[in-house]
Amino acid sequence: MQKIETEAAFREQIAQEQLTIAVFKTTWCVDCHYIEPFMPDIEQQYAGRVSFVELDRDDLPDLCSELNILGIPSFIAFRKGQEIVRFVNKLRKSREEIEQFADRALQVAEALPN
Repeated sequence: MQKIETEAAFREQIAQEQLTIAVFKTTWCVDCHYIEPFMPDIEQQYAGRVSFVELDRDDLPDLCSELNILGIPSFIAFRKGQEIVRFVNKLRKSREEIEQFADRALQVAEALPN
């Protein structure tokens, strides 16, 4: 997963036509480490339809404050610079929940006017 380290790189990434799912994590978050083994498979499953990017909440506190990122890991889908749907709570996320979120994000993105 591509790691985004600056706010400018984040804004450039989410401005794209293709759906971007930003995954907000930290190094100390146990639940963030829990998803690491299966995230590459999920990325492969959605290859060509979704770009997944990773951001460390501790490295970009102003951006995370702006986006109201409180629980981690948090997932937010963007298209053309606009947030379209989010999966944010303080609970551990399962592979199935992340896949359901990605499917929902794709459905919402496809329903939006070009």
